[in-house]
This record gives sequence, C-alpha cells and structure tokens, in this order.
Amino acid sequence: MSESTMKWYVLRAVGGKEKKAKEYLEKEIERFGLGHLVGQVIVPTEKVYKVKDGKRVCTERLIFPSYVLIEAQLTGELQYIIRNEVPHMTGFLTQKKGDPNPVPLRDEEVRRILGTQDENAQSEGETLVDFAIGEAVKITDGPFSGFDGTVEEIIEDRSKLKIAVMVFGRKTLLELTFTQVTKE
Repeated sequence: MSESTMKWYVLRAVGGKEKKAKEYLEKEIERFGLGHLVGQVIVPTEKVYKVKDGKRVCTERLIFPSYVLIEAQLTGELQYIIRNEVPHMTGFLTQKKGDPNPVPLRDEEVRRILGTQDENAQSEGETLVDFAIGEAVKITDGPFSGFDGTVEEIIEDRSKLKIAVMVFGRKTLLELTFTQVTKE
C-alpha cells in the first residue's frame, strides 16, 4: 500500500503500559502479516533531566500518557486485531463514546506531534528543578563542600542556584550548579 493512503490514528492504552502495548501491537502485526498496512507505531516521549543525589539524570516522559499513535491503512482485520488481540490496548480514539469508527488525526496535528517528537529527539531536554527558595541544602562539591546553606534564587536557564552560606559569621552568596548541592 502506498503511504499516501495511510492515516494516523490514536489508540488508547492502559496507563503506564503504553510501551508494552506498542511492543505487543508490533508483534501482532508481524504475526498476522499485516506489516504492509502499517507505516509506524510510536509512543511520543520527551527527554527530561532531574537532579537526583547531586547528579543530573535523564529520563523519558510521555507527551500523551495512555495513548499510542499508529500510521496505518485501517482494514476490518487490523481494527479487530488492535481491539481484541493486543494486551494493554483498549481501542481507538473515536468521535463519540461507543462509536466504532476511528477518527484519523488531521494533517496539521500530525505535523505538530511529529515535529515535537523530532525536536525532543534532537534537543538536550529540560531539567526539572526540585529545589525551592528558602530550602536548606548541603554543598557536596567545590571549595565549600560540606557547608550548609539556604536556596536564595533559582536560575533555571543556566541550571544554577544562589545559595546563602554563613562564612566567618557573615552571610555569603554562592552561585552553584544543581549538581553541586543536595537537599538536607
């Protein structure tokens, strides 16, 4: 089948089982020999960095939790397999509840979703900050290692914190990266 006749559809999956549902779906498509009807199956994700124990850790976050996207030319057989043979898959996103007819995504929606997916694959990702102003922290790296301080300012775009530390009885502001401090 030509790709021009394929459309994108949204499949509902059990929360937290999106990637497993995608794997099962791909196996079932292969098992029934329907690969010519399916372009691709994706679970849109984005990279997110968190600071844990003073280290920057990369994780993936779902852009659309509980949904899987499929590019396909839908036939009755393919719909049946998706609805009845794939574990963790609950069916298609439709116009109205109880409506058996899946609704394809509009072209502009597909471009936006796939464009976001491509940008996320190439981007460095965002860093989630779990520090709050006024929070007590311990410095773990640098010349002030071992000192206790308080978060005075969070500079997210540079991944830095301004920490107030008592040095020789005077309050001193230090600018440190997220990885140089841990929560008390």
